Amino acid sequence: MMKTKIVVILFFLVLGFQVSYGQSYRFKTSGFSVLEKNERGSWGKWTDLDLVNLMVTLDTNKNRIVVYSQRIQLFKIMEYQPAEENDTDIVYSFTCTDNEGVSCTVSIITRKKQDNRKQLYINYEDRIIVYNIFNM
Repeated sequence: MMKTKIVVILFFLVLGFQVSYGQSYRFKTSGFSVLEKNERGSWGKWTDLDLVNLMVTLDTNKNRIVVYSQRIQLFKIMEYQPAEENDTDIVYSFTCTDNEGVSCTVSIITRKKQDNRKQLYINYEDRIIVYNIFNM
């Protein structure tokens, strides 16, 4: 009986000391551009790069990505996709839903042959938003 009590107490102590080891990453943006589909479903042209200074966080504890623009863009991470790497890029992608519940894919891409420049892509069915980002 005493042995059972000790085992139960140890179980709850071990359970209570479990810690989540997720991380939070912070970025700053330097510019953004948008690409949209036209009425015929073809992709148009990228807009001119607009200079912006925004903060972006990737919070793996809360499973979300936040772009702190004038209208906050909150992306709930539904699935962490496997990282992809090739000769030119390292890509971390996330299947997400935005503030309005619309599904999208958010990717953080490191351009290896461009001094490890980073970009944040937000891909919807009808538009793509790209931010140039750097680590804070």
